[in-house]
Order: sequence, then structure tokens, then C-alpha cells
Amino acid sequence: MLRYALATSKHHQTYVLADTRATQVVSNIRSLTASLFGVAAGTLGMESYTGFIFYLIGTLIVSGFIFTFRSDRKPSEYFHQPLGELWGGDMVNGLSSFVLTWTLFYGLVRA
Repeated sequence: MLRYALATSKHHQTYVLADTRATQVVSNIRSLTASLFGVAAGTLGMESYTGFIFYLIGTLIVSGFIFTFRSDRKPSEYFHQPLGELWGGDMVNGLSSFVLTWTLFYGLVRA
């Protein structure tokens, strides 16, 4: 069940999500798994498009796990915008962590 709080200002009223725990959990999971995917891609010696495809597939698998296990297949009860927050959220932010650890471990393995 979503909980909303009424936020008021001089000019308008808006409803904001009071409990953002689900979004924070997904963000933390994505940050951690992006780094782990980077370690795996660097250790396996992936280069160019194969590394980015590896990240994309891994992120979609993690989204499927979150959909199945964390949201009980009812993401609209936990997220304000399920498509954006669950399937696409933090994908770009995780990409920078992925590239950082990917290049680090690629350099360590190949050195």
C-alpha cells in the first residue's frame, strides 16, 4: 500500500510519496550489482560492445529479480512509476560504476 503525504505551498498542493524506502533499496541494489558486473566483465576480459551488452543483460536480470522477489510481482504497490523506477531507474548512474570497475579489473588482470 502506498503512503502519500500532502505537501502544501503558497501556490499549489502536491502529493508526494512519504515512504521512499523501495526506491532507496533498488538504488542500493543497482549500485552494488553494477560494480559487481564491472568486476566480472573486467576479470573475463570483455572489451567494447560485449561489456556493455553484459551490463545491459545483467541489469535486466537484476530488475527481474527485484520484480519477482522484492515487489511480489506488484510493483505499482511499491513504486510511484513502476516502469521508470524498477526497470529503468538508476541504469545510467550504475553505468558509471560499471565502467569504473570494469576498466580497473581489466587493467589488473591484463597487466
